[in-house]
Amino acid sequence: MEGQSMIDLLTVDAQEARKVVASGRRYLDVRLPEVFEAGHVEGATNIPFYSSVTPEGKVKNPQFVEQVTALVGKEEEFIVACNSGVRSKLATIDLFNAGFKNVKNMSGGYLAWKKAESEEALEVAN
Repeated sequence: MEGQSMIDLLTVDAQEARKVVASGRRYLDVRLPEVFEAGHVEGATNIPFYSSVTPEGKVKNPQFVEQVTALVGKEEEFIVACNSGVRSKLATIDLFNAGFKNVKNMSGGYLAWKKAESEEALEVAN
């Protein structure tokens, strides 16, 4: 594992994330509620990493770690995702630093999940 950053070790691609979720693990969506409601992974839990995003900047949800802790055990394996993978990377680092042992960031976010879902459907159809 030499040469890999901590976040590389905490990151999985959409195909791997789909396997983790299919095995019954939690999918934590850290997007804003209105974006989550517009489309999300079936069974996903929404806890926003940001409480608001304005032209002036992003405001981090001050209760994010506490809200996750109320739902997920620190030993539980789960996926953290956003829309493209940037916000979820920050959320994953915060959760790891808070003591979560098996938290995994999904690279590419919901967009990558939908792409993997489409590719899987094509494979099944062929």
